Formats: sequence, structure tokens, C-alpha cells
Amino acid sequence: MNIRHLTWVASLLLLPFATYTEAQDRWHLTDDGGIAWNVTNNLPHNDHVEMSGKRVSVVLRYGVDAQGGFVLNKSMVWPLLRTIPNNTHASLMRRFDWDVMDVVTINGRAITPSEKVERIYQKGLLTVESSYDGGWYGSCRLTRQYLPSTEHPALIEHYTLLNTGKQPLTVELPAIDITSHTDPQKGVSGAYRIEMKADKQGTFTVKPGESLSFGATLAGYQPTEQSLTFNVEQEVAARQTLVSEWMDNLVLTTPDETINRMMAFSKIRACESIYQTQGGPMHGPGGESYYAAIWANDQAEYINPYFPYTGYDYGCESALNSFRHFARFMNDEWRPIPSSIVAEGLDIWNGVGDRGDAAMIAYGASRYALAHGNRQEAEELWPLITWCLDYCRHKLNEGGVVASDTDELENRFPSGKANLCTSSLYYDALLSASCLARELRKEGASAYQKQAAQLRKNIESYFGANVEGFDTYRYYDGNDILRSWICIPLCVGINERAEGTIKALFSPRLWTENGLLTQAGSETFWDRSTLYALRGVYAVGATEQATDYLHRYSTTRLLGDHVPYAIEAWPEGNQRHLSAESGLFGRIITEGLFGIRPTGLRSFSLTPRLPEAWPEMTLSHVRAFGDDFTIQVSRKRAGVLGVTVTSEGRKTQTFSIREGGTLLIRR
Repeated sequence: MNIRHLTWVASLLLLPFATYTEAQDRWHLTDDGGIAWNVTNNLPHNDHVEMSGKRVSVVLRYGVDAQGGFVLNKSMVWPLLRTIPNNTHASLMRRFDWDVMDVVTINGRAITPSEKVERIYQKGLLTVESSYDGGWYGSCRLTRQYLPSTEHPALIEHYTLLNTGKQPLTVELPAIDITSHTDPQKGVSGAYRIEMKADKQGTFTVKPGESLSFGATLAGYQPTEQSLTFNVEQEVAARQTLVSEWMDNLVLTTPDETINRMMAFSKIRACESIYQTQGGPMHGPGGESYYAAIWANDQAEYINPYFPYTGYDYGCESALNSFRHFARFMNDEWRPIPSSIVAEGLDIWNGVGDRGDAAMIAYGASRYALAHGNRQEAEELWPLITWCLDYCRHKLNEGGVVASDTDELENRFPSGKANLCTSSLYYDALLSASCLARELRKEGASAYQKQAAQLRKNIESYFGANVEGFDTYRYYDGNDILRSWICIPLCVGINERAEGTIKALFSPRLWTENGLLTQAGSETFWDRSTLYALRGVYAVGATEQATDYLHRYSTTRLLGDHVPYAIEAWPEGNQRHLSAESGLFGRIITEGLFGIRPTGLRSFSLTPRLPEAWPEMTLSHVRAFGDDFTIQVSRKRAGVLGVTVTSEGRKTQTFSIREGGTLLIRR
């Protein structure tokens, strides 16, 4: 590690949070669907981004130092190389400062001490463009690309040197083939092998105007696994093709290009973080902590109901696989389902007891089954859904709401003996289960509706309260401080206290430039509650407020100083790019802005919320309900919207509705 890297790493440890929010326009949108930072001033600046493939994840801690030089630290994660003890966090992890360019020479001189970064670009890959002016030693432009392999356990690095001078360049690429072995006593399978390689070596002459490309890989292997030979350019093409596939489905088009692009980018992070484990495909949050495992909140509740809309078959496969894992733990004694199934499905985590996990699973599984529109899957999931609903019914307290040991924040903040979130999710699950029962011709449809109606009354009587002067909800019995999760009832159609709740959410007590504080008076924020809140505010018709805050949020997360995805939390985790939060962003669009609510395997209700300043909005290639369709919403005249639903090979459906009205769409 050179002195510049040492200084940079030290600066990361000392960075105050303010550096992430000091500017909102460091990055800009590019015409090809990406975002770019044109490096001019306001240096130094450092950031981090996570990218994932089926067998690897990497957090790139990158930046530009005060002199304009590029700095990078690669935090590698191999989820399938399990360490001891084989628990939630047992993925093999290593951090490297290894930089191929440190040992490359041009006309006998190293390039890295003198290069200047000009542009950094992101669109599912991290691309760095810099220049080097060595005087009579020559000049060139250097492009670096960093990406995870889509299928293999490796970070791929692609380098291109373009001779921008008037004389030929002599480029020397040393042979790089470094192998290290981990401690065999610390690996489930023994000693793992880590290999750092470059794909070219030798001396090359690069004429003016010509370029030289080469690659490097950083890979991790099982003890008996054979090393791979990578075609770096093919790896780049495979990643770009996959990113395009994600971006070309569920496409949002509105007059707000920032929101459009944030939606496009959110699909990358939401879909990429799925690992092909021995327990089947498992979507993992990431963040250098959570891999080869599933959670009742991140997977079952947050992202699984979203996958059908994206058209990503592997995502739907991971969703169904996660529900199958949870179903293993149904029992006749009404013991809670584990909060998390870890270690590729070989173990569980249930460290804080019942978090309301059954409500999370029932909510997510019923919405997923309806939206995916696959009758066979729905039949398979029905026993899990009904078991979870029965479990919640067994947990009703004297106030008729669901008791639990804690909530998804796992005692980071108090949640009492019964919290608003769990009962709200249970309410929504009852409604979805009623729809699914009718579709599958099961008993219980009317009973679930009656239970939901009674639960709605109980939620109002038990949680409804004036908190800090706002007519909203207490989060639990005895709670007298505003909490961000008061937004949950709005998301599930409970609107009795919508006005006071919206005022509370957007008051200075809760709202900050980074979204909602978890609890008024604290400094902690978790994006998940902000993303739920924006969806809920749309759902109850406060369209202008929701759009204003959605634009602000999207600008901060996509174009600010920490980009380009939704984050987990701060200060915990230093704003990691956990994957399921990006799924929650997508659901602001599908369920909030467009108001899609599954009602059957081939039907949904649609309550579009078109902002006053937008003449129209479109959601193209929606891949849910067994179809591939497009929804276009336009303003016909004051108070009246036109809605058109189209798909190839089907008759176009055209409607006129009053603003705030709801349509029932059948596919």
C-alpha cells in the first residue's frame, strides 16, 4: 500500500456524516441511461458501492484524492466459501488495495502517481476515466472498469490505455499470478484459494491514436475447485446484457428524469444480490454481512412481492425458494418461524424471538402469489400463508392486535409487547389471502375479510393516538414519541388518520434531508421506513407531497455524495447499499404512484396518482399477472384521468376515471 492509499484509508475512518450530504449535484444523468461525476473540484471525495453476482459480491471503496488521483479499496465477499462458525456472517471476506496499474509502466515510468481522474461513471459497472501526461515520456487516457462476474466467484477488472500523444508508447505489463490460501482451520471446507491474475504480460508498443486493453481478476475458490480462465471482455458484455435486461423491464417514464433514472438503477441493486447456494437461490441483503441467507423482512416482506413485476425469472425463483425454506418450520405447537435462515439453509437465526415474522411472511407470500399469477405456485404457498395467518390469530392480545417480542429493528428502538407494524402487515395479509382463497376456491375468503375488518377497528382503538400534537398512531402501548413506522397503516389502505400521520411524517420532528428519522429526537435513519412512507403517502392520495419528497429523496440518493442506490441506515452500517431497500423503492412506483394492488392471479386494482405538473406517466413492460403489459395514465381534463392498458396480442383497454378513482383490471 503506498502513502497515498494509506492517507485515503485513514480519511475514510475519520469522515463525518456531513460529507455525504454536503452537495446534491455531484453526479448528473447521462444520455445513455447512466450517471456520471465530472471530476473538477470539491476534492477529496470518497464513496462506496456494492455490486453482486451469483457467487461473489464486492464493495468498492473508491474516490479521488486532493491531487486528483484515483484511490480504491476492494472489499471482496464470497458467500459460498463458508467460514467457521458457519453463521449469518460466515462468508469469506477480504479487503485488498491491490491495483494492477501500480506495476504497469509507460516508457519506463509508472502511471498512477501522476494520473488525474476526469470522470467516473456508473450503470451497473464502475467506470473510471483518467488522463496521464508524462511530458516527453508520453501521454495517454486510461479507462478502468470494475464489475462482478455474473456467474463466477470473481471481480473483473478491464483496463484500456489510449495513446493520446504524438509518439509511440512502450507499455510493460508484468506477469501477475498471485495465489494465497486461507487458514484451513477457519474454513468449513478447509483452506480456500484466492487468486489475483492479469490476462496479459510482456512489452507492447502502442502507436498514437491506438489502444491496448488487458484485464485482471480477483477470484476465490473451494479447495478442490479448478481455477477459471476468464475472458474479461465477455464478462463485461455479460454484465452489461444483464443490466440491460433489468432496465428494459418495468420501465418508468415521467417528466421527472431523476425519478425515472432512480427507478432504473433500483432494479439493478434489487435484482443482482441473489446467490446460488446449496440451498437454492437466496436473495441476500449484502452490506458485507448478510449473504447466503434469507430474512422474513428483507426477503419475504420487502422484495419478494416485487419480483413478479420485474420480469426477472431468477428473482422469482429466489422468492419461491425462500418461502419454501420458511415453510419447513411450520408446526402444530405455534412456535414462531425463525426470523432468518442462514448458512445456505443449514441453520437459523432467531436471536430476538418473534419479530412479527409470521405477519411479514403471510403479507409477502400472499402478495407474491397473486402478482406472479402462477396457480401451481399459489397452491404450494397456500399452506404457509394460512399457517402464518393462524399463528397471528393465536397471538392476538386483549386489545385484538398481534403481540410479538419485538419488530424488524430487533430492539434497536422500543416496540412494546405489540407494535403497529406487525398488526398492519397482518391486516394486509388477510385481505390478500381472501383474494387468493377465491382464486384457488379455498374456504376462508369471507372469514379473512371479517377478521380484517375487525382488526382494522382494533388497530384504530389500540394504536390511534395524539402523539406530540399529531393525530396519528402510537407505535406501541406507552409510546409518546413520534416514530417513522406510523406510515405503515397508510401502505395497507388504513386511512382514518392519514392527514395527521402525513403531517407528522413530514414535520421537522421526523423528516430530514436523508428521509425519516426512526424516532423523533434521534439521529438514526433507516431508508426502509422512508420508502414505505412515500409509498403510503401516495396510496392515500397526497400525491403532490409524495412527489415532492420522492424527487428530493431520489436526487440525494442518485446524484448526491453517496450514490446510486437506496441505503440501509445511518449511523449503523455507514449507509450500506442493502439490496431489498431498492426493491422498496420500486414498490413506491408500482403500488404507490400507479396504485397496483393484486386482487387475483390475473387481476389487480389500479389507483393511479398523477401529479398536477405531469401531463402523463407510463409504466412499460410490467411482467406481473402472467402478462407483459404497459400502463399509460394521462390527464384528459381537470379531475379526470385517462388510463390505457396495452400488451402484445391483446385488446387495448381504455378507461376514464376521476382522480383518486380505482379501476379493476383483468389480464
